[in-house]
Amino acid sequence: MPRYKLTIEYDGTPYAGWQRQENGHTVQAAIEQAIRKFCGENVTLGAAGRTDAGVHALAQVAHVDLTKDWGAAKVRDALNAHLVMADERVVILNVERVPDSFDARFSATARHYLYRIVNRRPPIAVEANRAWWVSKPLDVEAMHAAAQRLLGQHDFTTFRASQCQAKSPVKTLDRLDVTRRGELVEIRASARSFLHNQVRSLAGSLMEVGVGRWKADDLVAALEARDRAACGQVAPPYGLYLIGVDYEPF
Repeated sequence: MPRYKLTIEYDGTPYAGWQRQENGHTVQAAIEQAIRKFCGENVTLGAAGRTDAGVHALAQVAHVDLTKDWGAAKVRDALNAHLVMADERVVILNVERVPDSFDARFSATARHYLYRIVNRRPPIAVEANRAWWVSKPLDVEAMHAAAQRLLGQHDFTTFRASQCQAKSPVKTLDRLDVTRRGELVEIRASARSFLHNQVRSLAGSLMEVGVGRWKADDLVAALEARDRAACGQVAPPYGLYLIGVDYEPF
């Protein structure tokens, strides 16, 4: 059966996350329904990451096996047509034929996330459900300097959701940058894989540094505590975006 790699963009606001479930409409279910309407097949998508309710994606990656050898452009355009007709906030950006050995989750060599904060005194309107509004001034330089102390391999238990199903809390964080463009503060994180809620937990703890409640040493102490109770607040889901997944060349 031909295997296809899908690159997907979605607004996570109306969805109960990526993963199909009995209660609540999900991104996975929306795409699987579009596939069923396109070619009549009941399929299960594999995905690079199971984003939570409200989390967005600019380049989520999934794979699917179809019985017929369709052209990649045909699959992309047909799925988009059905997604539009169903009024879904999901777009298939690209479709590629890939080897049977390709797995969207297990073949990934890196995942990249962006967390967006609008840092200004007035509330947000246009960016509602697209970014986290923080009204207190943020010291971005202090946030970035503190973030660099978390790079490398660590036990990230403190920044791990209690329901996380990962076998180990040990992860290697390759990038954690904090930058500002006007009132927009961006946190960019890269690693081979992340724990459940790790990026949102890191973003919330870095906010504590930014407003001056924590110093860099406090962030490191939270890491070393290996205790979920030591984490700062968990940043809300709507500021988080899965922006890319890396793979070795086919």
